[in-house]
Parts: sequence; C-alpha cells; structure tokens
Amino acid sequence: MTASNDHVARTAGATVITVDNGAVTRRRDNLAGEEPLQILAAGPDQAPVEVAVTMRTPGHEADLAIGFLITEGLAAPNDIDRVTLADPATASRPDDSVVVHLRRALDVTLIAERRTVATASCGICGTASIDDIVRRCEPLPDGPTMDPAILPQLPGRLRAAQETFESTGGLHASGLFDTIGELMLLREDVGRHNALDKVIGASAVTNALPLHGTILLMSGRVSFELVQKAAAAGIPILVAVGAPTDLAVDTAAAVGMTLVGFLRGERFNVYSRPDRLGLSA
Repeated sequence: MTASNDHVARTAGATVITVDNGAVTRRRDNLAGEEPLQILAAGPDQAPVEVAVTMRTPGHEADLAIGFLITEGLAAPNDIDRVTLADPATASRPDDSVVVHLRRALDVTLIAERRTVATASCGICGTASIDDIVRRCEPLPDGPTMDPAILPQLPGRLRAAQETFESTGGLHASGLFDTIGELMLLREDVGRHNALDKVIGASAVTNALPLHGTILLMSGRVSFELVQKAAAAGIPILVAVGAPTDLAVDTAAAVGMTLVGFLRGERFNVYSRPDRLGLSA
C-alpha cells in the first residue's frame, strides 16, 4: 500500500485586531486551513466513483481518504492498493481530490446505502445502527490493561506535539498512545472525525491495523461516529477531554470498548469496560 501526499497541515495568515483590557493592537495571526476534499474510489478497471466530499484541514489527504473508506465499511485494510491525487493538468488544487485504488471491485451499492443513512432526517442513530457496528467490527480483545494514573498525563503530551494547534489554536487532534503513555501517532484537523480517520489511515499504510494494544486520545467530545470509527480500527480504549453522547456510551458498551470522558487534570469519568483500567464496574 502506498500513500503519495503525506505532508503537514497548511495554515493561512490574517490581520487581526486584539483588544486586551482596553488596549488595541493590530497583528498578524495564523489560521487553520479548511478546504473541501473529494474522496473517490475505484477497483481494477473501474472508473473512479465519488464516495464523499468532506471539509478538512489540508494535509495528510491520503491518510484521511484511506481511513474514511475503512471506518465507513467501504473497504478493508487489505483492499487498499494506493492513493493518487487528481490530475494536476486538470485541477487547480490537485490535493483537493484524491482517488483510493482498491485491489478488488468497489461495491457502489454500499456508497448509496451510506448516503441514504447519513442524509436521513434523524441522522445516524438508534439501536439498528449500533447492531450494524457490532456486526461489522471484529470483537475487541479483553486487554490491554493500563494504570489509570497515566491518563492525566496524556493531554499535555498530545498538546506538546500539536505543532499546527500551537500556531493557530483552531484544530482538533487524535493521538495514539501505547499503554505506558508514549505518543505513537498524531494527526490534526478542523474536524474530529477527520483527525481520527487520518490516524487510522496512517496506521493502515504501515500495516498496523487492528490497533488492539493502543489508547486513543481525542481533544473534544465523543459522538457515536467516533466510537464507530475507533471500533472499526480495533481500538480498545478511547479517551476524550470532552463529553460523550448517550449513543456513544451505548455503542462503546455494545462493542466492549473502554470509554473515558471529561479528562480534566486528575479527574475523569469511565463509562464502559473499566476493567482495562483496573477498576471494577
């Protein structure tokens, strides 16, 4: 599997007026980039088909596209052959459109089904969706176990590695840690789901899936979609500095994932599978 456009996120400059206790200053500031990315997929001898258009922070487009196809159930890690950019001769911004080439035929009916669900008036919700995740995902292992005292250290380690956040203050991050709290992989994006897809896509490129021995830390709240994506990648412990939704908690419990939220300083909540942290229910 190859990825052809691994580079850091782009930022842009802007002139801002800052008011601080009545003092007015004018200065240049950095802003996080946000642009649409068209994700297409194609099997052997197939014309590329649009899978999705997502707003994202430019950078790591191949990781994002691979991770999106895997976590949305449109491809397995072994299906991915390579990712190419749009033809520079026909596109003014070639990295705004990528094609994921598969080793097998693309089932276009899955794309239609996904769009039908995602655009329904109630969104993606309910017991039927949770049951679908349980069916699609491989069972998570009982382990790993880790010392819960490590958790409060993770946000600081993640923030220290967030280069683009430090210059813009405007990006979410997904960080993959080992069980002793060492940061293994970091991706940033304006969207939480995109940052996670980039982590999963990068892991797929290095044949690291499933991510059974890892802890995922996310910089914001946790929704159903994020638990679903983490489960698809085999991540057993998901930690967030923000709140989980009720559907996220129900989904984590259904797939056997340890879900931690509201990680603030030395305090955090454990919503499911506390045994991996050496805690009893």
